[in-house]
Amino acid sequence: MNIALIAHDVKKEELVNLVIAYRDVFSQHTLFATGATGYKIAEETQLGVVRLRSGPLGGDQQIGALVAQNEIDAVIFLRDPLVALAHEPDVSALLRLCDVQCVPVATNLATAELLVKSLERHDLAWRNIVHRYRLERRSGTEG
Repeated sequence: MNIALIAHDVKKEELVNLVIAYRDVFSQHTLFATGATGYKIAEETQLGVVRLRSGPLGGDQQIGALVAQNEIDAVIFLRDPLVALAHEPDVSALLRLCDVQCVPVATNLATAELLVKSLERHDLAWRNIVHRYRLERRSGTEG
């Protein structure tokens, strides 16, 4: 599965710690992350991370585009709810796309851990079935 990891500055350490704690789970998936967050995760965990642009420089929109194309299966976005951000419209658009595409999204550490536990139990395996079905329909090999 493809998992997007995003964290505002004051939440980056929390996200890194989550990935360290569940490294064995995350290592089984393809990780995407915005700029500095991806760098910190890769550096601290030695996991491969597809790094996109920084959130304020378009990274949130890049993740959103992947969500819109159904290329992301889960999003962990640890946000700082106490700070107004210049790129707040991008954040809102990303969260809206997750709702439209039925992509599970966690915006705090508690829900992030629940989402990781679901990944660990393969509770999101239905997304793989949907991906396979759509690929078969596109290629005309539907059984």
